[in-house]
Amino acid sequence: MKPTLLLAACLLAAPAWGAEVLRFNFDGQPAPGERAVSADTAYSRERGHGFEAGEARNGAGLPYFFSVDLPDGNYRVTATLGGPAASDTTIKAELRRLQLDSVRVAAGRTETHSFIVNVRTANIAAVPGEPPIAAGRVKLKEREIQSEAWAWDRRLTLEINGAQPALRSLAIAPVSVPTVYLLGDSTVADQHGEPYASWGQMLTVLFKPTVAVSNHAESGETFRDSLARRRIDKILSTLQPGDTVLLQFGHNDQKQQKDGSGNAQTYQAEMRTHAEAILARGGVPVIVSSMERRNFDPATGKLRPSLTEYANAARAVAQDMKLAYIDLNAMSIQLYEALGPERSQAAHPLNNGKLDNTHHNNYGAMQLARLVALGLREARVPVAAQLRDDLGAIVPAQPQAPEQFRVAISPGYTQLRPLGD
Repeated sequence: MKPTLLLAACLLAAPAWGAEVLRFNFDGQPAPGERAVSADTAYSRERGHGFEAGEARNGAGLPYFFSVDLPDGNYRVTATLGGPAASDTTIKAELRRLQLDSVRVAAGRTETHSFIVNVRTANIAAVPGEPPIAAGRVKLKEREIQSEAWAWDRRLTLEINGAQPALRSLAIAPVSVPTVYLLGDSTVADQHGEPYASWGQMLTVLFKPTVAVSNHAESGETFRDSLARRRIDKILSTLQPGDTVLLQFGHNDQKQQKDGSGNAQTYQAEMRTHAEAILARGGVPVIVSSMERRNFDPATGKLRPSLTEYANAARAVAQDMKLAYIDLNAMSIQLYEALGPERSQAAHPLNNGKLDNTHHNNYGAMQLARLVALGLREARVPVAAQLRDDLGAIVPAQPQAPEQFRVAISPGYTQLRPLGD
């Protein structure tokens, strides 16, 4: 892409449901009725779309960010990639949710790819029922208002990245598709800056463009925080019958034993409260045990389990309530031990020269996302039918080789470690 290329936006006639369909193109020759926007047009609330301020524009092969104002909902994004030169394009949405991974197009050719993005704000609409949901707002943390604002603003933001990105056209349309909601802690949440990542940010690319992933996880949180901050209420206010909700807490819940505010039994009770509310709305709750922390015994070369009590507690609730259960705890142990004490370091980020053995980088996040996908299949959760057909064999003890793993690095590095441990 060249800086001289223009971005044109065309607002089509609103369909029967009253929503706006938008089309953008980069050919510099807008058709009648289209509105041309120059490549240096910054986003403004008045315009309702544009490049994010302070970010690289579409030139020199650098990543850039383009935003469009949209109300809460799921949207199908259709991107046409390619051009005169060979290209390699990666697209992430909102806070680094991987949507298209390294799509390579030969010189002189184009390809069209679609994916689904969920857009939301903190507003909670009142919903009748049993129990009813009161209108209000999610109680966001300060970091969600600042560095993580893109996850909550009333717009869709796309990160155009890759070795040689080439986005020729873009179409955005509202769509009604099943939604997979994620609720958990920092190992699930959308992390805003490199070198951190979560399996929730990678799960998006493992689904066909027939499912939306809506990530409501947040760093440092527990089942109790989800209730107090109304994260579960936000999910319930938009959940449709048949939608799936993956629940993975444990790391921070475990700390309630130290301060005397909780234990495995209160953890189970709060988990039940979530699952019962989801079932009452016709949703499909899936219990996911927390992955282990990377802590090897130097004498044996085996991992020292630290979350077994909470994994067992999660399994017991799932069995008692007859819910789908993904034992990510057990699978993560197989993953780490297959890599070994040294190689498994490749799954974790370095921050100020210190390895973070709880949180993950892009490689570690992708391996865990694949294990979650495997768990959905093995538990026969209906939405597993929407996983991509080309994922290949997923075996916990046979992870992808870290030496061969590549994903486009997002702009922006943080030394702010995610909350929780």
